[in-house]
Amino acid sequence: MGKKEKASKPVTLGRQMRTLLFAFFSPVLILFCALFTAMISYVSQYTSISHNVTTASEFNQDFKETIDLRMYYYVVGSHYSDGLPIEEVEAAQELASGLLETTTQYESWKAINGVLQLCENLEEKIYLIEATDNYDDRQMQLENNIYVLTELIQEYMYDYLYHEASLLDALQTEMMRNLWLELGLIAVVALALMFLSLRRFLHFANSITKPISDLCARVKSIGSGDLTVQEPIQAQEYEIQTLSDGFEDMVGRLNQLMEQNRMEQTRLRSAELALLQAQINPHFLYNTLDAIVWLIEMEKNEQAVEMVTSLSSFFRSSLSNGQDIISLREEEQHVRSYLEIQQVRYKDILAYEVAIEPELGDYRIPKLTLQPLVENALYHGIKLKRGLGHIRVSVYLEKVDDTDVSAAMIVLKVEDDGAGMDAERLEQVRAALKHEQSIGFGIATVHERIQLMFGAEYGLSIESRQGVGTCVTVRIPPKTE
Repeated sequence: MGKKEKASKPVTLGRQMRTLLFAFFSPVLILFCALFTAMISYVSQYTSISHNVTTASEFNQDFKETIDLRMYYYVVGSHYSDGLPIEEVEAAQELASGLLETTTQYESWKAINGVLQLCENLEEKIYLIEATDNYDDRQMQLENNIYVLTELIQEYMYDYLYHEASLLDALQTEMMRNLWLELGLIAVVALALMFLSLRRFLHFANSITKPISDLCARVKSIGSGDLTVQEPIQAQEYEIQTLSDGFEDMVGRLNQLMEQNRMEQTRLRSAELALLQAQINPHFLYNTLDAIVWLIEMEKNEQAVEMVTSLSSFFRSSLSNGQDIISLREEEQHVRSYLEIQQVRYKDILAYEVAIEPELGDYRIPKLTLQPLVENALYHGIKLKRGLGHIRVSVYLEKVDDTDVSAAMIVLKVEDDGAGMDAERLEQVRAALKHEQSIGFGIATVHERIQLMFGAEYGLSIESRQGVGTCVTVRIPPKTE
C-alpha cells in the first residue's frame, strides 16, 4: 500500500509533553532567577550601607565627649583619670578602616578617610601631651589640639552619615522602582507565556483528539463492513500514527485473507473460522479509544500513552503477518496487551497474572487462543462479581511419558474467581461445546478451530462452581513448526 511522504516525522506523546513543559517553565525560571539575583544584590548593598550608618551613629554618640573628658582628667591630674584614651582612639581607627573598606560612594569615602587621618593625628597629639611636663602647655595643647581634632572627627563623621543616609535613601528608591519594573516585566511575560502555552496546549490536544476521533470513525466504518484500504490518518504523535498505520495494514491484510478464503472453497469452514478469529471487535475498540480520549481530557497523558502503546501492540499481535499459527511467546504478548488495556478500564475490579514457562515460548499454537477465553472470563465472570476479581493465565507442558515428548501436551489454562456457573448451566455449556453451538464470546470458536487443526482428542474443557469461579483448559499438541 503506497503512502504519501509525511510533512514531518511523528514524535512521541512523552516527548511533546516534555517540550511543552520546558517551553513554559524555562522563561519563567530565568525571570525568577534574574529577579532573585537582583533582590540579593539590592539587599546586600542595603544591608552593608545600613550597617555602616548604624556603626557610624553609635561611634559618633560619645566619641568626642569620652576623649575630651578623659584627656581633661589626665591633664589636670584628677583622681578620676584612667590614663590616656589610646585604646579608644585605636578602636576608632579600626572602625574607620572597616568603614573605608565597605564604602563605595566617593563623598562618603572622602569623609571616612578624613576621620581615619584625623584619628592618626589625634593619637600623635595625645602622645605629645604625655611628653609635655608644663601644665600650662598641656592645657594649651588640650584646647588647641585635642578639642579641635575631636570636633573635626565628629563633623567628618556627620558628613559621612549624611552621605551614606542619602545613598541609602537613593538605593531604596532605586530598589523599589526596579522591583516594580521587574514585577511588571514578569507579569507581562507570564501573561504572554500563558497565552502562548494555552495556544500550544490547545493545538497539542487537538493534534491528539482529532486523529483519535478520525480513528473512531474509521473503526466504525470497519465495523460496518468497509474494508477498503485507505490512506492512514496523518498525526503528529508517533503512537497515534503507528495505530493508524496498523489499522490500514490490518485492513489490507484482512482483505488479502478474505480473497484467499474465497479462492479456497474446499476449506470454506476452516477459512470462515479463521476470518472470525481475525476480526476486530468494534465495541472493544470504541471503548478503548473512548477511554484514551477520556484519559487525555483528564490530563493523564502517561496512562493514555501506555494504553495507545498496548492497543498498538494488541493489533500487531492480531495481524501476526497474516499467520494463523504463531509462537506461544507472541500469543502471550497479545493477551498481555489485551489485559493491560482492560485493566485501565476496569482497574477497580480486575487483577491478573500471566504465568507461562519461558522454555515453552517457541511452541506454536493457533493465534487468538487465549484472548477470547480471557475476554469470556472478564465479561461472564469478573464483571458479574462484586468487588475485585482475578484472572490467571498459565501454560505448561503436561508430560505423559518423560522419554517421549510427542506424547506430551501443551496445557493452557484461564482461571477466574468470578461469578461461576451452577451445575445446570455448566452442563449446558459442555453440551454446546460438544455439538459446536455458540456459548459466549470465542469459546466454541476456539474449541472448533483446535479440533479442526489437531483432531477431536484436543480442545477445551470447562470446570466451574457458582460463586467460586471458572477454569477453562485447552490442550494442544506440542509443535514447534
